[in-house]
Amino acid sequence: MPENQFIAVADEGELQPDEMKAFEIEGRRLLLVFTNEEYFVVDEMCTHEDYSLALGCIKNGQIKCSLHGSYFDLQTGQPNEEPADEPICSYAVKVADGKVMVNPAQRRN
Repeated sequence: MPENQFIAVADEGELQPDEMKAFEIEGRRLLLVFTNEEYFVVDEMCTHEDYSLALGCIKNGQIKCSLHGSYFDLQTGQPNEEPADEPICSYAVKVADGKVMVNPAQRRN
């Protein structure tokens, strides 16, 4: 996929604050998150035990894995709470023409 290609994954306003939506692009499982009036796209799976972060919750700009309690920063993907010690990927997101778009080839971290 070209470095500058963004793909629409949701309508703007589709998600409520602290809500998320799982989706797949080119076999990659990703998660769209809306919090603090900003959209984020991160890998769906926790790096600690391959558990879906879609089952967790959003708090203070972080996503929590409900299996073992690790928190990941939505901006950087960095784990902020053990047991996870590997970051998740965070991807470039933009809103254009009422669509939330992601570029899965362009990582934020």
